[in-house]
Amino acid sequence: MGKNLEKELLLIKQRNSRVTADKAWETSWARRLTIAAGTYFAVLVFLLSIKAQNAFLSALVPAAAYLLSTLSMGFLKEYWLKNFYGK
Repeated sequence: MGKNLEKELLLIKQRNSRVTADKAWETSWARRLTIAAGTYFAVLVFLLSIKAQNAFLSALVPAAAYLLSTLSMGFLKEYWLKNFYGK
């Protein structure tokens, strides 16, 4: 029984470590910038394909909007947790 309990405890610790790493990635600037860059290039390809004027500059709008939206998420998350979670 002791070995089984130790094995379960080890599995829980490993899972917690993965969850912590996933959380760190989800909130990292590396992830945000990667998504913003991907958004920029996807929109740029589209704008170039339709021969839009100022495509390089215009593609910045959705990428910047994404980055701005991530800045407010911390505040919104705290508000939501305080007022709605668990009710």
